[in-house]
Amino acid sequence: MNISQLETLITISKTMSFRKAGELLNLTQPAVSAQIKSLEEEFKTQLVDRNQPVTLTDRGKVFLEHAEQIVGIVDEMKQRLADLEENPQGHIVLGTTTSIAIQILPRILSYFQDQFPHIKTSISSMSSSQIYQHVENGLVDVGIGYLIGRNPGMTTSTLYYDTFELVVSPRHPLAHVKTAGIEALGKTPLILLSPDTVGRKFVDEVLAKHGIQPQLIMELTSSEEVKRMVELDLGAAVISKQSVNSEVRAGTLKIVPIMELEVTHPVGVITKSGKYVNSAMRQFLSDLKGMPETQFIGSE
Repeated sequence: MNISQLETLITISKTMSFRKAGELLNLTQPAVSAQIKSLEEEFKTQLVDRNQPVTLTDRGKVFLEHAEQIVGIVDEMKQRLADLEENPQGHIVLGTTTSIAIQILPRILSYFQDQFPHIKTSISSMSSSQIYQHVENGLVDVGIGYLIGRNPGMTTSTLYYDTFELVVSPRHPLAHVKTAGIEALGKTPLILLSPDTVGRKFVDEVLAKHGIQPQLIMELTSSEEVKRMVELDLGAAVISKQSVNSEVRAGTLKIVPIMELEVTHPVGVITKSGKYVNSAMRQFLSDLKGMPETQFIGSE
């Protein structure tokens, strides 16, 4: 039994004719007859009295009642699915780093939830490497983080580019220099992110490349913790430029340019290839990827 057969029976009950039913359904008369015969054989009963005019048997009338209910449910389902396309709703689980969650997501989510109040978003904070793992395992729908090489099974899209900079408090000896050499990283007590973060791995690579042994005095798990320690002048740090925008504007932190650190790192959207994308996710990804880079790195 299929929906088309039920629709054919319903149409016959209204037109009282195989020919007219076929015209309305864009089917040949033999096709209409074949569909009804198939139903009758499946349910082992005669549903239609083929004398003219065509009518339903008593069993056919009972069958018709249920057929109309089934077709009605299917039509309602189609309508509700269509409504989801026009008015997206659902639940999205986002995975992102602490600095991105604080610096970027508030204005993105504020705009998005104003436009689509029926879409619920949950945010989990983690390192960029963990984001990939959680997206792959299905624990996170959409990841926003540093794009780390090529990952089979993942689809990525760049939103903007970030750099990692040496930052100090205004009271630090390096606060008043216009630029510093890479050797400064070996002479300055450093507060760094944990080894599993993209920023820390980059710093370690730069230090190793130039044969510099850092004076590591503290390891912390988030950029926010690092910034607070640097503001207290407990040491210098190499962290995301975007994460210190507000502190630099407020004058509580200073960026010390070092040429060897001026490497751009893409930040973008991470999703699992081939995963079903519901209407909420489609709308969110469409809006996110459609935003200009200034939305992420602007001065606001």
